[in-house]
Amino acid sequence: MAAQHGDTAPGNRTAVTHFVLLGLTSEPKLRTPLFLIVFTIYLLTLMGNAGLITLIKATPRLHTPMYFFLCNLSVVDLCYSSVFSPKLLACFLAEQKTISYSACFAQHFFFLVFVTTEVLLLAVMAYDRYVAICHPLLYTVAMPKRVCLRLVAGSYVGGLLNSLIQTCCLLPLPFCGPNVINHYFCDTNPLLKLSCSHDRLNELLLVTFNGTISMSVLLLIIISYVSILFSILRIRSSQGRRKAFSTCTSHLLTVAAFYVPAGLSHMQPASKYSLEVEKVTAVFYTLMVPMLNPLIYSLRNKEVKDALRRATNQIFASCLVTKLTPTS
Repeated sequence: MAAQHGDTAPGNRTAVTHFVLLGLTSEPKLRTPLFLIVFTIYLLTLMGNAGLITLIKATPRLHTPMYFFLCNLSVVDLCYSSVFSPKLLACFLAEQKTISYSACFAQHFFFLVFVTTEVLLLAVMAYDRYVAICHPLLYTVAMPKRVCLRLVAGSYVGGLLNSLIQTCCLLPLPFCGPNVINHYFCDTNPLLKLSCSHDRLNELLLVTFNGTISMSVLLLIIISYVSILFSILRIRSSQGRRKAFSTCTSHLLTVAAFYVPAGLSHMQPASKYSLEVEKVTAVFYTLMVPMLNPLIYSLRNKEVKDALRRATNQIFASCLVTKLTPTS
């Protein structure tokens, strides 16, 4: 579909009413295999996160602050992967990969809500591990249910406020063509590139705002883990050190899996900035991370593995009893 252009003279411009998403590829031969790959990833994301949420809710032993935060992380992963995955899958099958102006900004808004909430939840989880390892005797006092609820609520409110501010900064910008977004969803940078206002101040504000939140959260996580490392080194027994560190490895892997590709995506030098690079790296933190998080916590966490084993055994035993019970 041809991009929608308007006249360049001020006051005689045609406003864009829809956008065209280029998606992951323009090569027709790659559409079917990519559709199958993305569909599989999305299905595993839904099953893995929904399964982890159900397991935590159904297992009393997992009703602790750490797993409460993990449960909310899975909820956010479900939500933010669902913001763009269905549209991405539809674009693989459709000839005209259009998205309306309002749907594009709605997608942008909800993606920012959930991705910011995810970042803030990662900081909350780092703080939880800091209190648990550095101040174990005060853990139950420092992390009661009401505090956990407030920390999670604060993460969602922070995500909502960040998204509102950024979306409200973007909405007044004029879009008069072209309307082709070189991405698979309506992210901030591709939309800024299409604005015909060339408002560098607005662009600088959005980039600074994003960078401030990301770097502040990352700094908080680093400080938490530096304190945790010193506390672990003070533990005399090697078994105690190993046990303390094992409770942090899953969270560290999640932080690395999210921040490394996101950093590569949004911290390119301005002179060498490329939407193609951003699009490729975005695949990792938008598609892969929500799928990998349940696997990371399931495979590396003994309590989750034990709960999963017991739940599987109960389901198997229940099915066996039902099968052996004679019907009247």
